[in-house]
Amino acid sequence: MFYKKSGKKLDSRIKNRIELELGEKIISQNSVSGGCINDARIITTKANKQYFVKLNYNHPSDMFRKESNGLIEIKKSNSIRIPEVFFVNDDFIILEVIKSGTRKKFFFEEFGSRFALMHKFYGKSFGFYEDNYIGSNIQKNIPDDEDKNNWIKFFFNKRLYFQFKLAEQNGYASEELRKLFVKLENKIDTILNSEIEKPSLLHGDLWSGNYMVDENGEACLIDPAVYYGNREADLAMTKLFGGFDQKFYNAYQEAYPLLDGYNYRENIYKLYHVLNHLNLFGMGYYGQAIDLIEYYL
Repeated sequence: MFYKKSGKKLDSRIKNRIELELGEKIISQNSVSGGCINDARIITTKANKQYFVKLNYNHPSDMFRKESNGLIEIKKSNSIRIPEVFFVNDDFIILEVIKSGTRKKFFFEEFGSRFALMHKFYGKSFGFYEDNYIGSNIQKNIPDDEDKNNWIKFFFNKRLYFQFKLAEQNGYASEELRKLFVKLENKIDTILNSEIEKPSLLHGDLWSGNYMVDENGEACLIDPAVYYGNREADLAMTKLFGGFDQKFYNAYQEAYPLLDGYNYRENIYKLYHVLNHLNLFGMGYYGQAIDLIEYYL
């Protein structure tokens, strides 16, 4: 979740465009804090309706459209709640307001089961029909012919290698990282050697900041980086910043058992996100990236 609190009122041009799309006058607006990229507001209209609006005056022009398409894709799975998208353009996205609640009994058990159900919504190939964003970095989803039916090639080419080349461009790829990455490339087939699974619908960036507890005490997913891939990648991301309650993983495993060797493969999937954080936030993530690579060497 990448929101920042702003004390400023909506730009009059943006305010007028939102009112035009909603067909209602805005009578109040309250900033939402959290994160560091998007300016988020809850607005109230004259008809006493509330909407969640995200704005970013410096984001890539298609960022909100890609977010919208990801939310719509998850909705197709009929598995877990996502906020309704009311309108999107280059400057802002208008979403349903999800009111925060208290986790109900068996929250994590139900969350894990529903997440497994989402992963049972399959695509025809790995990737997605469009590239999108992981944080503010591009996430490459459009597969080459050799990638679309080969998870190992897709994950290495579109995830690890892309982030490594971005680290080179950003000046974060030391000689140490280069040498280790070459060794990792030579071993990737062995690391990800497992039974083939169908391409599952993935949230793509699920951690504790990218789900909410709604007014019914149930989970609601937000801020996706959607694509179709190996479901192990989604689960690994949930563990990167402390993980969820073990009940979540137990319920998931009961609903959709993981293949043998998942624990060994988990770190390779974490590596993608750590390299992304290296490129987003700098050298504070360098050591963690090195450790994850060396785990396999």
